[in-house]
Amino acid sequence: MVRHIQSGNRRRFGFTLIELMIVMAIIISLMGMAVPFYQKSINRAKETVLKNNLFAMRSAIDEYSYDKQKAPQSLQDLVTDGYLRAVPKDPILGNADGWKVIMEDASQAVSTSEPGIFDVRSGAPGRSMEGTPYGEW
Repeated sequence: MVRHIQSGNRRRFGFTLIELMIVMAIIISLMGMAVPFYQKSINRAKETVLKNNLFAMRSAIDEYSYDKQKAPQSLQDLVTDGYLRAVPKDPILGNADGWKVIMEDASQAVSTSEPGIFDVRSGAPGRSMEGTPYGEW
């Protein structure tokens, strides 16, 4: 609401301090409600990307093992041989170096002379929104 204030021969238009403080309080309240929803949606998106990256790498490991009759020795082997364009980033950690590789047991390996990567998991600490540790995915 604009107030007309007369002083002398001039009229001044403006908002009172109380009106400005009320507007600021409303804006702060709305921001306080919006930020947690935003953070939750960011975490949900990161977890979805993590699941997709794990699925892609596990599929590439299986295809490599089937085609070459031996498991890859490193994640970089998947890139070198064209099964992946690049080692994907762990979205929780923000880098591609945080993956935890699980090697085959030599007695159950595809190639018993060269056991390789059997599975890959996230090396991120903490728990997901579902309550399970990232390292168990």
